[in-house]
Amino acid sequence: MGNVLAASKSITAGGLPPPLPVEPILASSKSETEKPLENPGSLEELHKKCKDVMPANFEGAKLMINKGLSNHFQVSHTINLTSTNTSGYRFGATYVGTKQLSPTEAFPVILGDIDPAGNLNANIIHQLSPNIRCKFASQIQNNKVTAAQLATDYKGQDFTATLTVGNPNIINNSGVLVAHYLQAVTNRLSLGGELAYQYGAAVPGGQIAVVSAAARYATESSTWSGTVGLAGIHLCYYQKASEQLQLGVEVETSFRMQESVATLGYQIDLPKSELVFRGMVDTNWSVAAVLEKKLQPLPFTFALSGILNHTKNQFRLGCGLIIG
Repeated sequence: MGNVLAASKSITAGGLPPPLPVEPILASSKSETEKPLENPGSLEELHKKCKDVMPANFEGAKLMINKGLSNHFQVSHTINLTSTNTSGYRFGATYVGTKQLSPTEAFPVILGDIDPAGNLNANIIHQLSPNIRCKFASQIQNNKVTAAQLATDYKGQDFTATLTVGNPNIINNSGVLVAHYLQAVTNRLSLGGELAYQYGAAVPGGQIAVVSAAARYATESSTWSGTVGLAGIHLCYYQKASEQLQLGVEVETSFRMQESVATLGYQIDLPKSELVFRGMVDTNWSVAAVLEKKLQPLPFTFALSGILNHTKNQFRLGCGLIIG
């Protein structure tokens, strides 16, 4: 009885029971719900979502035939008929290696295309380790190497660092070095920067360096991204309005040219009709659109491109067929 009375007095002292230790429980539950920071990707893909909405226009007639020879090798034949210098035939090949990192990624990847005159574009992408990826690109025109570029990405758990070397020439002591860094600050916000350095006899003063800052804020349905530097300002906004409609707004300002261009683009997907329509309009009074329609049950894709500039009174029309 004495023990029972003592226990009842301790509970009813002051008229209220003692407070429960809720703070440690809340702290532990908060740490369990917080997600670890993920890799933000490379700075090169900062504006990718907005860029993918914009149409990729072409001119004239275009025929492309894709043929898969095996699970790792594919060839393509492309014929362009235009009034520009890009007319003609090009043969392309793509090889995907056996190093499977994910259901959608395998390395090494070797792809390129060549025309009858011997002009070649070649790219090699290889994942050396889980954190290091290298990309090499080269272009040969008129039997001369006109461009060569080697980029190395190091992907950490919450950051990506990239070093790119372009057109190195030991004899003329010229070349371009570009360093990128993108850090995930939160699950939605990423900050980074770019340093571009060019040296050579053709550069005023022998060398020049340009620094710019970058930021991206992404949610499940929208993305804000921008770069600000001495050369200019580049801002992008992407919005997924619905399953069928995507919108993108881009503003580019060049301090050297003293001009600014704003572009509004959109993409409409109709899965039941197997149709994709991309369109855009900019402040230079240009209106462009590309329509892609799959012609089932045949393995054909029909593409129609058009671009109109009202002030210059120019109109370009393109029609293409992709087989395979």
